[in-house]
Amino acid sequence: MRFFILPACLLLAFAAHAAPQQDRSEEMDAMLAEKGLIGQFHQVRQTVVDRTSDLVVTAIGFLGVPYKRGGNTAETGFDCSGFVRAMYNQTVGHLLPRRAEEQAAATQKIDRSELKPGDLVFFNTMRRAFSHVGIYVGEGKFIHSPRTGAEVRVEDMNGSYWQRRFNGARRVLSGSEEVKAASGE
Repeated sequence: MRFFILPACLLLAFAAHAAPQQDRSEEMDAMLAEKGLIGQFHQVRQTVVDRTSDLVVTAIGFLGVPYKRGGNTAETGFDCSGFVRAMYNQTVGHLLPRRAEEQAAATQKIDRSELKPGDLVFFNTMRRAFSHVGIYVGEGKFIHSPRTGAEVRVEDMNGSYWQRRFNGARRVLSGSEEVKAASGE
């Protein structure tokens, strides 16, 4: 029964997290209205929220799929990086590299305090940096495919095991964000 309650709680947490702060939103709207860009901004903002929401909802839909080393489909099972890669490819259309350390290298480093649902979280589980990856879902929780004999599940990053092994957080940039980051904007 807890699998039915947990996704609903995560979706509510995401919705609360995704809600814009009132003052900042009003200031932004006023500036964009002056420039005639408010409609475009709201469309872009909604697209980002929808895609992140879709990513988290899609990932939660795979709870219980068994771990399989080298696996990258629900039919065969997933390993950690195969799971992350499949979720991003299916929902955002962004094909990430295959291995966890390659995914870390291909994404933008962010501080743990900046984590938003859909960001990637990395852990040192094999005595090497970035040897495990999951998708942050909000409220200090992440979804991942943990190990042989286990299934895709949600876990608390603040648990002692994960807290000791946390390696860093990364954000997957869209094509336009990648260009801006590369040019220093």
